[in-house]
Amino acid sequence: MKESGNTVSYATRHSLFYKKWFDENNIRPESVRTHEDLRELPVISGRTIRENQPPVSLEFIFRSVPWPEVYTIHETSGTSGMPKSFFLTWDDWYRYAEKYARIFKSQGFGKGDRMTVCASYGMNIGTNTMTLAAQKTSVTVIPEGKCTFPVRVIRDYKPTIIVSSVFKLLRLADKMKEDGLKPEESGIKRLVIGGESFAPELRAYLDEIWEIESYNTYGSTEGSMCGECMEIAGLHVPEDLVHVDIYDHNMRNFVRDGEKGRMVLTTLVPEGEKAGTVLINYDTEDLTRVLSRDQCPCGRTHMRIENPCREAENVYIAGVPVNRVDIERCVFQRENMEFLTGEYEAFLYCGITEDECILRISMECTNPEECDFELVKNNFTEHLFGISPALGENYADGELDIVFNFTGKGELELYRLKSRPRRLVDRRQAT
Repeated sequence: MKESGNTVSYATRHSLFYKKWFDENNIRPESVRTHEDLRELPVISGRTIRENQPPVSLEFIFRSVPWPEVYTIHETSGTSGMPKSFFLTWDDWYRYAEKYARIFKSQGFGKGDRMTVCASYGMNIGTNTMTLAAQKTSVTVIPEGKCTFPVRVIRDYKPTIIVSSVFKLLRLADKMKEDGLKPEESGIKRLVIGGESFAPELRAYLDEIWEIESYNTYGSTEGSMCGECMEIAGLHVPEDLVHVDIYDHNMRNFVRDGEKGRMVLTTLVPEGEKAGTVLINYDTEDLTRVLSRDQCPCGRTHMRIENPCREAENVYIAGVPVNRVDIERCVFQRENMEFLTGEYEAFLYCGITEDECILRISMECTNPEECDFELVKNNFTEHLFGISPALGENYADGELDIVFNFTGKGELELYRLKSRPRRLVDRRQAT
């Protein structure tokens, strides 16, 4: 794997962090040439990056080009702590755009398509490089930046593609209906989901509302852009531009294909190109599994992975991990959606005894007066205990209590937050 050697060589010559890192870990950079060699190296984390930038450090130690060669500066969202800083050269922009262009091509994008991008154009790298990728695929861009744009934009400019997060696409569909434009009659041919993990039940409902198939993408400021092709058989990893391994939860060993673990990436730097920030064996803190390394029916040969979810979104109930996506799967049971809008939030509280946990789940109703509360409750609990029988045992033993709250439109707590809301929040330490 020639790119690994180029990446390590580049990091040795240009990264203050890796020069010191190689020395402290007794690593001979010239010995790192293959996939197996990368697996012998230590793993770094987001915390490592934060400890090597202001305010902890006086300088950005991960920056690997002189300031005059930095084209743009970007930050992560900071939802799991202080935002991490990343520096991109024009070569980085080209590589990031190439990753997205491949995804768009595999999803059938082409000349004549018009793409509305409904995500922030701030320090988020994804939307910016998606825009450049559109140029590489001859697609016209409508850079809205959010889903609160007037419905006339769809009527007047007739976009064929919308890129957004899944909940924004649901809200946009509702807004269009209120304005007299049915989503299925809008001329939109493709929905591209990005920005967060989601439940398959939610995606199925989204596809039903729009009457088209949606395609998933996964990307990060760190550079891990992956995406589904039209086969919808897993997210293709651009293995010539980013190297991915899957570790167990203790970060000690690798898992076999098909087993879930934490995704660790290395950003590959081709020979002769520059990188503003190099990452070697970086723990993304996202959970996924390798679905296949065989050739996809679409003809592509890069490996495919499951839609990653954030390990930081896990909470533990009596030692049992529960992810936001698990809660989402229970909310979006198809029968429930006859009564719910899909908006929800969940909170964990301490019970009366030390061993008791209370899960309070609030769901927004289309019309609370017509909602079949018992049906929704039963569907939710049955599916939750189907996902995790251990939670069913905790419920039967009195260690878990589930409290349901049904609201009208606009009455959830998340509507009062200015920042991106967390839908599963552990409040046990605050009680």
